[in-house]
Amino acid sequence: MSKSLRLSEKWFRRGLWLVALVFASFLIGLGGTIVGDLPQVERALQLDDFIDRAAAEPLRNTIKAAEQTELVATRELEQVRLQLTAAQQASANARETFANWIATRRATAQPDQDTELIARTKALDVFKQKENEVQQQVNTQRQIVLDARQGEQRARQSLAVLERVAQEKLEAEYRRVELRVFGYRLALTLPLLVVAGWLFVKKRKGTYWPFVWGFIFFAVFAFFVELVPYMPSYGGYVRYVVGILATVLVGRYAIVALNSYLARQKLAEQQPDQVRREELSYDTALTRLGKNVCPGCERPVDLKNNEIDFCPHCGIGLFDHCGQCETRKSAFSKFCHACGTSAAPPASPASAGESANSFTSGAAVRPAV
Repeated sequence: MSKSLRLSEKWFRRGLWLVALVFASFLIGLGGTIVGDLPQVERALQLDDFIDRAAAEPLRNTIKAAEQTELVATRELEQVRLQLTAAQQASANARETFANWIATRRATAQPDQDTELIARTKALDVFKQKENEVQQQVNTQRQIVLDARQGEQRARQSLAVLERVAQEKLEAEYRRVELRVFGYRLALTLPLLVVAGWLFVKKRKGTYWPFVWGFIFFAVFAFFVELVPYMPSYGGYVRYVVGILATVLVGRYAIVALNSYLARQKLAEQQPDQVRREELSYDTALTRLGKNVCPGCERPVDLKNNEIDFCPHCGIGLFDHCGQCETRKSAFSKFCHACGTSAAPPASPASAGESANSFTSGAAVRPAV
């Protein structure tokens, strides 16, 4: 086809194909944005939407209170442990001092020190009692921490059971939402594919063919490429089924078109040579001649052979001679390439007869005038 086009027309066609591609790219961008934003039509789901709130809220409050109690008790336990360490150190020092004093008293054996012995023993008992009191506080705080942790664990276990049930409901709802959103996307892209098929059959050779082809590229890309990342596990079945149906429809259209074309060709080959050449467009004839095929039946012909003037397959005239200079030229050329004379088809016998009759009538009328 490109060999029969004028240079400007060839570049215009390339520019129009560029328009088709740019148009398709913008449509693809818009379609991808719409397809990606379709999940926003559904409300965002949360675990709390499916959990038993009446049972979950007390458990959560229990967990929160236990965590707070454990935090406070842990801080108190740290303080009491410091106090216990200090009391143990004081008690140890007091026992060591008392032991040294006892050793000294045994060495001197002075009876007047019995009163001091009693006082020192009471002081040592005070240190020990203090140590025991602090140890009791440590034990109390440990018990508080332990109770808080156990209560928190029991509440978390009960809450986990409720959350597990809610999670199952959430996942089931996610699957239903996924199905609905996929249905939205399919309802958007499948009609586009149907419209693209109709445009391909009816409008692909029309005046606005760049926009038609741009839309076709967009529809095919939107369904077979853009829809793929959002397909659920069973989405492949939809894709392949639609692909099979589209292939069957296109194949059937191609088969019917081929049979219709062959029928037209057989009918055309039965027409007279002049009629067949008049029905062929100039560009179509040049395109087929450029491919070394017969413009009438599209079978291969050796056009470089100067002895071939007619197609050996269908008999259509391929070469004739200029009426002015008798140069051999293509029968489909509009002008002679040697002298530039117009290659207008000769008048048919019927038209010639009509011209003769009109001339005779005119001649007959003149004498009367």
